[in-house]
Amino acid sequence: MKRAMAFVILAIAPAWAATLPAPASSPTASVSQQEQNKAVARRVFDEIFNQGKFQVANEIYAGDFLNHGLHGNWDLAQDQAAVRFEKQACPDLKITYGPMVAEGDLVSVLWVFRGTDSARVGWVPATGAKIEVKGITIWRIEDGRIRDEWTSMNELTVIGEVAYQVRWQLLGLACVVLILLWIAAKIIRRLMFRRRPA
Repeated sequence: MKRAMAFVILAIAPAWAATLPAPASSPTASVSQQEQNKAVARRVFDEIFNQGKFQVANEIYAGDFLNHGLHGNWDLAQDQAAVRFEKQACPDLKITYGPMVAEGDLVSVLWVFRGTDSARVGWVPATGAKIEVKGITIWRIEDGRIRDEWTSMNELTVIGEVAYQVRWQLLGLACVVLILLWIAAKIIRRLMFRRRPA
């Protein structure tokens, strides 16, 4: 009887197993992919920002990459131009990253940007101000490359920090401007009175 029962179970088992949904993916494969995505995210901070290896951007980012900003999207060239500007203005720029969470094809990272505004960039003079700003970035990574980015940080914090640290220079500049305006007003007034007939 037991032998007959075992035969029946073996006979129907393949048909019964076919009705079960296939497993999505093994937990180890999923974790492995998430760890790979985190490794890609770490390369952005370690290699591009901290070491200034801008050439690796072509290995890390997809060709159709988009940085989704508040008022528009940036492609890879625009995104990397901004990174180069930041690194040029703050040669000692370092980004430290803390909690990193990966789920599916998304990686979220909390980071802190620290640097000193110590180099003139174009017409913008160096202020010597220490800059520290915290932000969060979410990346969508497909096939080992970053395709989309969403970053949030408070840019006003940076402006406030710089303004506070150079407040005396700004006050001095404001005084110079006021003195020049006062002198210009005096000159204009004298010229206007000279033109009037006696």
